[in-house]
This record gives sequence, C-alpha cells and structure tokens, in this order.
Amino acid sequence: MTISVIEKEELKVVGIPWTGTYEELDTIPTLFEKLEERLEEVCCQTNDPVMIAPFHGRETEFTYYVTKPVEKIENVPEGMVGFSIPSKNYVCTTHKGSLEEVENTYQHLQTWMKEYGYEQDHFALGLEIFKKEHKQQNTNGDLHFEIYLPLKTYKE
Repeated sequence: MTISVIEKEELKVVGIPWTGTYEELDTIPTLFEKLEERLEEVCCQTNDPVMIAPFHGRETEFTYYVTKPVEKIENVPEGMVGFSIPSKNYVCTTHKGSLEEVENTYQHLQTWMKEYGYEQDHFALGLEIFKKEHKQQNTNGDLHFEIYLPLKTYKE
C-alpha cells in the first residue's frame, strides 16, 4: 500500500448529504445510486470523471456526502447541498478490496500517520474519491477508491 502526503486545492461540490450512526453505514452505497439518478440536476459540473465523498466522523454518528465537483455553486437542487472544501494537506492512499477491508485500510493510514509524526485534523473533512473508471468493479463489491485524511500538524 502506497501512502503519501499531498496538498489538494480547494474543491467545490454539490451532492447528497447523509448523517447516521456507525451501525447504519451500510446505507451509504445507495447514496451513490441516488446521486447518479439525479446528476442532470447538478449544474456547473466539472469534466472530472469522479464522485467525491467528503465525510466527518464523531463519537456517536457519521456524516457522509456523495457529491460531484462543480465549477461554481449555484442552483443547488432540493434535497442536496453545495459547499467548498478549502485547500488542505492530506495523507492519502488507495483502498483496493472488499467493503469489510476498508476499516483495515483506515487503520493502516492511522498507524502510518503516528509513525511519521502526522496528526489528523478532526475538524476538517476527510475525502473518498471514486473514479468513473472503477465504477463497475466498485458496483460489484471489489472496491477501488482513494482515501484522503486531513492533516493538522507535523510533529518535529
């Protein structure tokens, strides 16, 4: 597993929000289907062939957005949200494997961050980026997507 630290430029996104308990995470795949069905409603989409899933975990619940990148945020469809994600440094890797193995990928990232002196910014959104080229295999359960965890500080 390759892990690196990168800076991502500001992103503007529009999509479907979801908040629930950790026990309800199996609801998330249906959000991708819902956004796919409503994509034509999202104006100003970029040509980037991805879906971006910003997320934020708390002690008892999880917020997850399934979004498309846009040039500008306007005419946000009913039931959707639009927002900007500021430029930020992230530690990133690619998850390849089953849904059950996703937690292991996140744990591996956390371990790497501690080992190299990085601290996660728990006030910023993490990102999962799903490329169109992997859509079919993701649909079949052989997941392939990028994970970006926001960084707070580098410990000397």
